[in-house]
Amino acid sequence: MADRTPPLAVEELRALVASGEIDTVVLAFPDMQGRLQGKRFAAAFFLDEVLEHGTEGCNYLLAVDTEMNTVDGYAMSSWSNGYGDFAMRPDLATLRLIPWNDGSALLLADLAWHDGAPVVAAPRQILRRQLERLAAHGYTAHVGTELEFIVFKDSYEEAWDADYRGLTPANQYNIDYSVLGTGRIEPLLRRIRREMATAGLTVESAKGECNPGQHEIAFKYDEALVTCDQHAVYKTGAKEIAAQEGVSLTFMAKYNEREGNSCHIHLSLRDGAGRSVMAGPGQDGMSQVMRHFLAGQLIALRDFSLLYAPNINSYKRFQPGSFAPTAVAWGVDNRTCALRVVGHGASTRFENRVPGGDVNPYLAVAGLVAAGLYGIEQQLELPEPCAGNAYAADFAHVPTTLREAAELWETSPLAKAAFGDEVVAHYSNMARVELAAFDAAVTDWELRRSFERL
Repeated sequence: MADRTPPLAVEELRALVASGEIDTVVLAFPDMQGRLQGKRFAAAFFLDEVLEHGTEGCNYLLAVDTEMNTVDGYAMSSWSNGYGDFAMRPDLATLRLIPWNDGSALLLADLAWHDGAPVVAAPRQILRRQLERLAAHGYTAHVGTELEFIVFKDSYEEAWDADYRGLTPANQYNIDYSVLGTGRIEPLLRRIRREMATAGLTVESAKGECNPGQHEIAFKYDEALVTCDQHAVYKTGAKEIAAQEGVSLTFMAKYNEREGNSCHIHLSLRDGAGRSVMAGPGQDGMSQVMRHFLAGQLIALRDFSLLYAPNINSYKRFQPGSFAPTAVAWGVDNRTCALRVVGHGASTRFENRVPGGDVNPYLAVAGLVAAGLYGIEQQLELPEPCAGNAYAADFAHVPTTLREAAELWETSPLAKAAFGDEVVAHYSNMARVELAAFDAAVTDWELRRSFERL
């Protein structure tokens, strides 16, 4: 990654701590679900000790289920090896203010074992490895994520107590692109936009979406790792701001039977001089590099779906006519396809429409890069685009369940070659744990369908 000025320099942090404006520093890392886990430090202690030496965290944090239960099957962490620590090493390029928490700054950490070896199954490290492979070809990836959420007038505590039933959405009807609809909750949206800008993110816009209470705030693209870091900070911060305002919001992929929360991911490539390498004189304004890169996406999409759709609920989005893809196809500005080519000239890029709001961006972007590299290295030819309705055409299908996606991932030669056996085994186990928990659960659907009538 090229040298860049961080949102907040260490010297600025020292001055803010000396003046009393900052008294807390959060050091965190993204877990398997892309959530930030870590510690809050007294700012002076952070500057005196943690800044240079880092800190430790229990290695079970990359070996638990979504509810933080210890589970079997992970090589890196278990009762049999004592649930030890790994090292959390601050990445100073991520230091920023987080104005939604008074007197606080935050930065992200990379994880390492005590011998200095990286924790290869950590999401941030998985992405770093793929970006290093891309750099060996002379390219850098620029990424933008478009993350949707649904806002409810209920607080998180009220939603919990109600078992998430009967919640009141912030808007009562479809407000896609409606200025009136976004105006209804502009105080919340404005606060999120302004405070994310103070945290170093470049805000582009906010718009309404289709599901009642559904909105999207967009941020400018950046280098791949930077965008994923910002995505994780934004997702955490938006929830914290909503809680402070007495409301709640969810990023889950499919909250109800209406439109789900998507997280479309845009990716472009640049060379060492910062020039776009995806635009070209070829068909549809694409270079040969882009055509190979896009062909790799098609070949790997089913095998890598676990990285794009990591939860059981993720697969409920993939319904015909829902603007969530079902077909492993590409098209030029065609929203019925899993892969959509957009832009022109230097802005030429592709969009992967498979991920939902529950995606771990580090894993998804790592998958996009690995798939594209396979296309480049194998010089894959890109088939003709889909010009019509991909939902109704004869294409391979995006996996329809987590079980299908996990089986594809676990047996994929592409995944093992790109990510290594350890990473494949680690995230295969993550899927198995979720499937076992879901298979053992008795759902509301079963109760309503069976209690009296069967």
